[in-house]
Amino acid sequence: MSTRWPTLAGWEQASTHVRIPAFATSEQRWYTAAVVTTYLQSVRHFHRDVRLFLVSAALVALAWDGMLAVLFNLYLLRLGYGPEFIGLVNAVGALSFALFCLPAGSIGLRWGSRNALLAGTSLMAAGFWLWPLAEFLAGPWRTGWLLATSIVIYIGLALYLVNGLPFLMDRTSPEERSRAFSVHMALIPLTAFLGSLIAGALPVVFAQLLGVSPEETVPFRFPLWLAALVLLPAVWALLSSQPTERSIEGPAVVNLPDAPSSPAPYGLILAVALIMALRFGGRGATTTFFNVYLDESLAATTLLIGALTATSQLLSVPAALAAPAVVSRWGNPRTIFRGMIAIAGCILPLALVPHWAMAGAGFVSSAILFSMTAGPLRIFTQELVARPWRITMASGFMLGAGLAFAAISLAGGYAIVALGYRTLFLIGAGLTAAGGICFGLYFRVPRGEFARLPATEPAEPPAPDKA
Repeated sequence: MSTRWPTLAGWEQASTHVRIPAFATSEQRWYTAAVVTTYLQSVRHFHRDVRLFLVSAALVALAWDGMLAVLFNLYLLRLGYGPEFIGLVNAVGALSFALFCLPAGSIGLRWGSRNALLAGTSLMAAGFWLWPLAEFLAGPWRTGWLLATSIVIYIGLALYLVNGLPFLMDRTSPEERSRAFSVHMALIPLTAFLGSLIAGALPVVFAQLLGVSPEETVPFRFPLWLAALVLLPAVWALLSSQPTERSIEGPAVVNLPDAPSSPAPYGLILAVALIMALRFGGRGATTTFFNVYLDESLAATTLLIGALTATSQLLSVPAALAAPAVVSRWGNPRTIFRGMIAIAGCILPLALVPHWAMAGAGFVSSAILFSMTAGPLRIFTQELVARPWRITMASGFMLGAGLAFAAISLAGGYAIVALGYRTLFLIGAGLTAAGGICFGLYFRVPRGEFARLPATEPAEPPAPDKA
């Protein structure tokens, strides 16, 4: 029995009706390749500002999600710190991120999302450059420097992430939004994959060039400085975008100076913040301590840690691109709910099987599912509220994530010392499952907030740039 496949033009409406069968024939594999081609062609028709934002997002992911994800904690270990201090540094950074999410939204409303993105990227680059200078300090001065520069980095990250969602929403039409967010979520793990491979190899390369041991701090200092340089083209890309806040859903707005006029959906925003806190609580337990776990408990090499991290990021790319097709079959709520429950199950091997292969399998599979559900969750939460409240929703979204990372990072280091890694990863799985259950219960029926959204006629998408 043959499977009826939609035309490629039908893929343009994938968010509403395309269904992908579980098993692919040769004809279906051809179609999948054609879908990828269509994705690439659609990027050419995005507004120029969208393409520039995607360039900046790719470079930020290369530096932050790729290079820093591998090097950050390992550098602290080489400085002589243990899991408690590593947890403290990550917690202080994440708490700074969480506390600055609401001010970051206010800055975006006052300055415009583009200028807020510029400020965030610049702060991150400065923090990346200053952070390794702690190596030249000693005692309390070193500790204070590490904490202070971490705060600078995370404040920049808050400015970037909070204002990135409204920036992308305002510069995409409803018809192309699903593809734009999918490309965005695919670029992040793809460039992070490259960054992880680079970060895993650079300490060994610099150790050989400098004639020192890879266990010393010197081979980690230069890759961290290189991460700072990677962000400079990201700043240039954002500078090249248009300074005026342009929404294709309505008239152009300069810096969004007016206060929102639609009803304030604070209850909805708080519910989303809670769900995000639980979701990122489980995610934080794995991402913050996975490399420490493999290095300390399983004696894995830096190359292996970098390879596993890179694998998770590489496989997250097709997962993100497949999100519109999955959503077309299940819808946003069920995709997010089932994905979060599955992520919780994937974390369990880290807790139950003390072997790098099983730990890596759990880490990689949870990252794939996280990537697949990230785009739908961002679109879903942004579309829950009227346009004037999108930055506020993004602030609540990131606030919940930041608070969870802060709590799990601070408590996780002490939990490891007192109870071991197994307990920490079990807690992470439980938090993620609880987040999925809360999401399923809260959104089991359409919320009253939906009815309060003003009816708007979709605007025509902007003409593609010639450049």
